Amino acid sequence: MREEAFSGVGGRGIFRRTEVLPLQGPMDLPVVLFLLWGLLLDLLSGAVGGILYRMHEEQPPSTLIGSLAADQGLPDTGHLYKLEVGAPYLRVDGKTGDIFTTEIPIDRETLKDCRNKGKPCFLEFEVSVTDLIQNQSPRLIEGRIEVQDINDNTPQFPSPVLTLSVPENTHVGALFSIPLATDKDTERNGVADYTLTAGPEAVALFGLQVAEDRGEKLPQLIVLGSLDRERKDSYDLTIKAVDGGNPPRYSSALLRVVIADANDNAPQFEKSSYEAEVAENSPVGHSVLQVKANDSDLGPNGEIEYTLHQAIDPVPKLLRIDRSSGIIYVKGPLDYEEINNLKFYVVARDKGPSPKSSKTYVSIDVTDQNDNAPAVEIRGIGLVTHSDGVANISEDMPVGTAVALVQVSDKDEGENAVVTCVVAGDVPFQLRPASDSSVDNKRKYFLQTTTLLDYERVRDYRVEIVAVDSGNPALSSTNSLKVQVTDTNDNSPIFSPTLFEVEFAEENQPGEKVVDVVASDADSGTNAELVYSIIADSSTRGLFEIDPNSGEIRARSPLDREHKERYEFRVTAADKGVPSQKGTATVVIKVLDRNDNDPKFMLSGYSFSVLENRSPLSPVGMVTVQDMDKGENAQVQLSVEPDVGKFVIQNGTGTILSSISFDREKESSYTFRLKAVDGGDPPRSSYVGVTINVLDENDNAPVVTKPSNSSFIRLSPMAAPDSVVEVVEAEDIDSGSNAELVYSIAGGNPHDLFYITPSNGEITLTKELTRKHNGLHRLVVKVSDRGKPSRHAIALVHIYVNETIANVSHVEALVGHSLYTPLDMDIAGDPDYGLAAQRSNIGGRHRLQREAKSGYQAGKKETKDLYAPKQGPKSGKGRKGKKGKPPKSPKPLGEDEEVSLQKSLKFNLDGVNDSPRIHLPLTYPPGSPDLGRHYRSNSPLPSIQLQAQSPSLPRGLHGLIKYSADN
Repeated sequence: MREEAFSGVGGRGIFRRTEVLPLQGPMDLPVVLFLLWGLLLDLLSGAVGGILYRMHEEQPPSTLIGSLAADQGLPDTGHLYKLEVGAPYLRVDGKTGDIFTTEIPIDRETLKDCRNKGKPCFLEFEVSVTDLIQNQSPRLIEGRIEVQDINDNTPQFPSPVLTLSVPENTHVGALFSIPLATDKDTERNGVADYTLTAGPEAVALFGLQVAEDRGEKLPQLIVLGSLDRERKDSYDLTIKAVDGGNPPRYSSALLRVVIADANDNAPQFEKSSYEAEVAENSPVGHSVLQVKANDSDLGPNGEIEYTLHQAIDPVPKLLRIDRSSGIIYVKGPLDYEEINNLKFYVVARDKGPSPKSSKTYVSIDVTDQNDNAPAVEIRGIGLVTHSDGVANISEDMPVGTAVALVQVSDKDEGENAVVTCVVAGDVPFQLRPASDSSVDNKRKYFLQTTTLLDYERVRDYRVEIVAVDSGNPALSSTNSLKVQVTDTNDNSPIFSPTLFEVEFAEENQPGEKVVDVVASDADSGTNAELVYSIIADSSTRGLFEIDPNSGEIRARSPLDREHKERYEFRVTAADKGVPSQKGTATVVIKVLDRNDNDPKFMLSGYSFSVLENRSPLSPVGMVTVQDMDKGENAQVQLSVEPDVGKFVIQNGTGTILSSISFDREKESSYTFRLKAVDGGDPPRSSYVGVTINVLDENDNAPVVTKPSNSSFIRLSPMAAPDSVVEVVEAEDIDSGSNAELVYSIAGGNPHDLFYITPSNGEITLTKELTRKHNGLHRLVVKVSDRGKPSRHAIALVHIYVNETIANVSHVEALVGHSLYTPLDMDIAGDPDYGLAAQRSNIGGRHRLQREAKSGYQAGKKETKDLYAPKQGPKSGKGRKGKKGKPPKSPKPLGEDEEVSLQKSLKFNLDGVNDSPRIHLPLTYPPGSPDLGRHYRSNSPLPSIQLQAQSPSLPRGLHGLIKYSADN
């Protein structure tokens, strides 16, 4: 192979000519001349532009013809080379642009455009070059390969046996045409010579002369001697045809020369050659030309018959000749575009016994008519392939992308072949010239986009291309291409709506459907196939699942509204495109309530403590009940069971109210149940036990049960210190600290003779008695409880110190006078006691007056007397005598005086004297709540502070009760 670069004529660019030649010996001068002639043709063809390669036919597969990358100055990377025209004889390397032969050999003699032996044979090719980096519209490279002939065909005679008739009276030197041998190769390798071989009998009679007419070798038989049919009527010769190849190829045929009877004259044509024109598309039977020959003989020897001689295809199919008149008629359809010249010989032969003939050369030009509409050929280009008239182009291709190569051609000539081509209709495509080397009757265009394509808007176009020639009348033709826009994954899935809110009842079954979420994708195919998934956080992970194909969301386990009543998570829809596109939506699930929870009290049991003496409808406690459900299912009604009318409960606040006033001394505790019923259907309920502990209020003063105020005991003057004198006993029907009693001596112990144990009321003698201690001692004992404020009672303990009691009545009289003696006056065995008593009793009864404070307070010196005696007439009676003698015993009191004394000595019992003196101990469980503190911390309702109130004390004195005197 030899490769040379040439500069195009007129500076139109560089093109490359490559020759692929078989190995041969030293070149002779004709070969050199031939190459120089080829160079001249190359320079001339450069004016048209494009690439020209040369190669011999019949090259083996994968023979390199040329390299487009190198020839066009393009890099051998980043570009895609694709053969558009040239198959099946050529293939192109997609990366380098190298052009190679294929398994199908290039046979010059079989190529359609190489039928004319007198012209070079070209194989056209087109290669598109696409820049893969910049993604530009492809570039079209056009070129031609001159297929040079090799001597691969042998000359062939029309028949293995050729018959030639020669009259017996033919003079020496006469010439007779021998049928020609044909060779499919070009002139150089075509038939170059003929040789004739004769046997001994014929060598002196026949010879061979090879003439040349219009570059064609014409074998002729020369008569060298006299012929005598009666001596021998035929001779067999061998004729050999040799081509001009190196080495030459040849073939032979038997030439049988038949000696015919004498025929003096041969027909003679009026012209040695005939030329004519016939318009293409002329009808069958149309007369084209008449040839005419004359014969001077008479009779049959002068009658002429015309035939077509050595007419090769397609002449016999297109023309016929009238055997008698020599008129040539149209036999078949003439098409200028198929063949524009018909060449053949016409033989005129007489009808004599030994016919003689002559021939003439006929050339008929077929003239062009505007009988061909333009042809619109649409084919793929670059990366865009076509299948069944459909081109597929991706929607993401840039503007100006070529989707097809449109070739418009017209087989006519001249103005008939000048074609105008347009895109019809309103489509986003246009035609752009693809090559500068186009000629009028053959133009190439890129069909390219004018705007960006959008699969989601328009998925396919029908592009119609109209071509109109310039003939008169003009002919037109159309061709169409369906451009199918292929989808790219340029759309994300879209949820509609983007927020899915759904209400879903709790206590569902596992796997129960919650909601369907659906997304759409404007793409198609796998780009629109969606896969759904859940984006879950820690609060929703594992609770819900989604069908990846349908988007159905299901609950994997039962939901509990009381645990959580609202779930929010995101779902995604991802398409299967590459790369994948995603869309998201938010799902909000509001869990609806079922009545699946009982009302629940905050505590398993309630115990309240409340002070007695509260007014009815006072709050005694508060309970809190909750129902974890919602709405009507959580609306709770409270009631008391059994409802005996002692308590009511407020539904709004849960406050328990008493319908009664409590008296702990009558009933210290109450027990009942509260029932809570919700508003569900069916309703649910629960119970709780309630204990109301009535707390004691210090509303009862102690009551002295022993000794009686009017009683006395005798104490021997010889009693030893620490001896027990008396025990004061008292009781308090209150409880707790209100019932804890403290004993004290509040008066009548000026000599500190006696001591009382505070806790048990035991009175003991503290020291020895003396003579002055003899007589009546009145101890004022105060019995106080520990309530706040404290209540107390006064007990009078009479102790008569003496060895014996000689006169009981006298002692009783002293005790009786003691009851009328103010408590702040000591009666302590004073010998003058009798006189003082008499003085104090002058004027009759004394009146006890109650101080504003409640009762006598032991251990405290009052600012004024608790009791003041009534004023009587002043007299000296009752006073102590000058000689210190004891007074006379007072006269016993009458009934009226006794009643008056009792009334004056009666102490105020604070209005509780009607209460039975029974003990009602209260027990307070360890779990009893502090009511105020409990509700301040646990109750959503306002806390209620329960405060004890001391009842007002009735008017009157505390706790002296009249006792009958006894021994």
